[in-house]
Amino acid sequence: MTMNTDFKVAEVQLSYRNTVPYKKRTQITNAKEAYKVLLKIHNDDTIDYTESFRVIYLNQSNHVLGCRTISEGGLTSTQSDVRTILQGALLTNAVAIILAHNHPSGNVKPSTEDINTTAKITKAAKLLDISVLDHIIYTRENCYSFADDGEI
Repeated sequence: MTMNTDFKVAEVQLSYRNTVPYKKRTQITNAKEAYKVLLKIHNDDTIDYTESFRVIYLNQSNHVLGCRTISEGGLTSTQSDVRTILQGALLTNAVAIILAHNHPSGNVKPSTEDINTTAKITKAAKLLDISVLDHIIYTRENCYSFADDGEI
């Protein structure tokens, strides 16, 4: 039996570098603080135009390790790939995450799909010992917090 020496396998290399010094990292202790972060990272020109799904990654002290846009969609929906969300959490060594998406309509009430998505991501994250602290639906003017409403 001869061995195929032309066999090649792609090397997987992961990297993450936090360039924000620890003392300058934002700490999030409630939904209003998370909402302020979301408004800073959301492009002001698109907040009323298209729906975007974002994740804030946190360390055990709830300091922001990073923020990631998972998807940008249309007027009424966007995708939230669980694997992509948790990949970012693992890469940053996050112990907690805050899910977030905007509603261009201005209505922050969660849809049935929003509730189901939150439950699905929370269940998957729990398998990896990652806490979903909140899911925030936001507009330019205000926000809805699943945690504040007892939904998480």
